[in-house]
Amino acid sequence: MDEDRLIDIETRLAFQEDAIERLSDVLYRQQELLDRLVARCDLLGTKVTELAEKLPDEMGGNEKPPHY
Repeated sequence: MDEDRLIDIETRLAFQEDAIERLSDVLYRQQELLDRLVARCDLLGTKVTELAEKLPDEMGGNEKPPHY
């Protein structure tokens, strides 16, 4: 009976080690994706700032046309 119990514990340990390894792989891939997304967001933020700086101070969007 002690041998069966030891085998059961070893089997559970093997499954847990496999599950931890798979979870670690998933976490690694998610971190890589997150890093790429953060870099892309930073780049987009920089581009938006650059475009906003190129715009004239007043776009004139709220002014009435001259024929009014």
